[in-house]
Amino acid sequence: MRHLGVLLAAGRSTRFGTDDKLLAPWRGRPLIAWAAGALRDAGCDGLLAVVSSPAIGAALPSGFALHHVAPGLPMSQSLRAALRVARDRRAGGLLLCLGDMPGITPDLLRALLALPGSGACVQGGRRLPPAVIAAGDFDSLLNLPDGDHGARPLIAALPTHRLIPVTAAMAHDIDRPRDLDGPR
Repeated sequence: MRHLGVLLAAGRSTRFGTDDKLLAPWRGRPLIAWAAGALRDAGCDGLLAVVSSPAIGAALPSGFALHHVAPGLPMSQSLRAALRVARDRRAGGLLLCLGDMPGITPDLLRALLALPGSGACVQGGRRLPPAVIAAGDFDSLLNLPDGDHGARPLIAALPTHRLIPVTAAMAHDIDRPRDLDGPR
């Protein structure tokens, strides 16, 4: 397997309130459907969604294998689960997307897949997912301490030629209900 496409969709969404933000309607579809659709159309060899809610799994388009984790775990645990699956499948890399970023596109994800090694996005000087993680970087991320950081340490250390500039609309993530109105 060359690349495993992974959608992280097991977050706590504490800033969103009591509703599950990934099921919130955004432009006529559940929020999760946007990132999932872009990842599905990017051309990965396999698709995996790390979820903690059966309702999120049910809202995904076809083609995603589900990996369930306990609710309330930090992002590092979801990322570790994805990395272990990718390693077990002998994937050459992992294309990582977050379920709360509806502005990502299949073209952006294909550009990440075309990078030689690990890479990520940058917007206004801020490094961010989506990201592609080369198999050679799996172990360093698996050994990070727990926390709500995901792949942030790897992304922070990437050389600038491994960063793809994105627009504010593409970088927009939904953390609070007001974020459903679009980027500010």
